[in-house]
Amino acid sequence: MEQAKPRKKFIKNPIQGTKFTIAISSAKGGVGKSTFATNFALALKKSGCKVGLLDADIYGPSLPKLFSINEKPKSEEGKLIPINKFDIQCMSIGFLTDEQTPMIWRGPMVTSAIKTFTQKVDWKDLDFIIVDMPPGTGDTQLTFAQEIKMDGAIIISTPQELALQDVKRGIKMFDKLGTKIIGLIDNMSFFVSEDGKKHEIFGKGGVERTAKEFNKDFLGEIPIYPEVGKYGDQGKPIVESEPEHEISKIYLELAKKINSNFKL
Repeated sequence: MEQAKPRKKFIKNPIQGTKFTIAISSAKGGVGKSTFATNFALALKKSGCKVGLLDADIYGPSLPKLFSINEKPKSEEGKLIPINKFDIQCMSIGFLTDEQTPMIWRGPMVTSAIKTFTQKVDWKDLDFIIVDMPPGTGDTQLTFAQEIKMDGAIIISTPQELALQDVKRGIKMFDKLGTKIIGLIDNMSFFVSEDGKKHEIFGKGGVERTAKEFNKDFLGEIPIYPEVGKYGDQGKPIVESEPEHEISKIYLELAKKINSNFKL
């Protein structure tokens, strides 16, 4: 009988200047991952942590819009200096290019850009760096999973089965590459209309069932509120704009939970 090949050991290095690296991921696009990443980073900051936010989506960066950043980062001694917004250290390919410039890059160029952001950015004294991953299971995810010491990934999805098909591929990828999955979030789980009726637009319970299927923690639901999109478009996410809003409180409770798990 042919023996199974041993799993390849990857040398994983931490991002200098940070204690913990958490990826926000979903192999499916359009599930609110970037909105989650920005609000979660803000919630961690409000819980007393020093936070960085790395937008790793080379083809579709969202951080410049969500944080209303329109300046280019400076460089000192061969390193890029993160742009500070809302007391969060930020970096994105969108800071270095025009807003409407398409990134027509092959895989090696994407990998090179990711290595620049993880090795040649002067991140300073961070408790957490939150990495907003692109959709899919391609070059960016592989670079992080194989070469970066990631302390965990939070998986975002809507409860729709179509989205969960891709999410399951993402879970298997992280498991195969030895990245701990902190848990799954059911995003845009339902909408409550003015008459108080609950509308489960994308179905019900799919994310929690997937968490159970793969023996992962289910971290909870985040409902739909129009204010979330409005404040995101204005460049001041809801956790910063309305910290007492129901949605903001969900993020703040999640940040406290994650923070306590890492025992800072």
